[in-house]
Amino acid sequence: MSTVRYAFLVETYRTERLKTLDVWRQIPKERLRQRMEPRARSPLEHMIHQCESEYNWMARLGVSVPRPPLPLVETIDAFIAHYGDSASDRLEVLGGMPDAWFEEETTFFDVARSRAWVLTRRLTHTAHHRGQLMATLRAWGLPLYSTYGPTADTGGLPRNGAAVIYRGSEPEAPPLPGPGPQPPTERPHAPRCS
Repeated sequence: MSTVRYAFLVETYRTERLKTLDVWRQIPKERLRQRMEPRARSPLEHMIHQCESEYNWMARLGVSVPRPPLPLVETIDAFIAHYGDSASDRLEVLGGMPDAWFEEETTFFDVARSRAWVLTRRLTHTAHHRGQLMATLRAWGLPLYSTYGPTADTGGLPRNGAAVIYRGSEPEAPPLPGPGPQPPTERPHAPRCS
């Protein structure tokens, strides 16, 4: 019997893994080991952390996959394939779990938490590090494709007709139109209160 009450968590995990893979596809191969700042992680270090931490967190939940945490070679394509396959396997396991499984407690470091709580924390952990990687790409002056909606590079704000353009798995990504007619943070002028 699969989950009903927690189907939203399974669906969120499904889409968040796709968003992570889309951001990884935006990394130029020649910048894999480059840091934008000495204290920052390189894209390679982000991918290693994502794979190892998700492997460990999910194993603690009781969701194991039949492969090691890391790919055999350290290339962007290898990480994309490995994480994609591992996450797909985890998704299949999660989708088959009953609601009671999500509500059972497990140990999160040294605190008892429900599996639903730990999985939610996993999703936010992934989004946090994906955001760091996107900030790195922006600091390098690279365009950003959509993650949750339009970016400045896909046309700015939705009210300006900005598009949602995902990087996706195609070899050549669709071109980005660039900022819309107004700066992406410009708001219509409202009367000032005095």
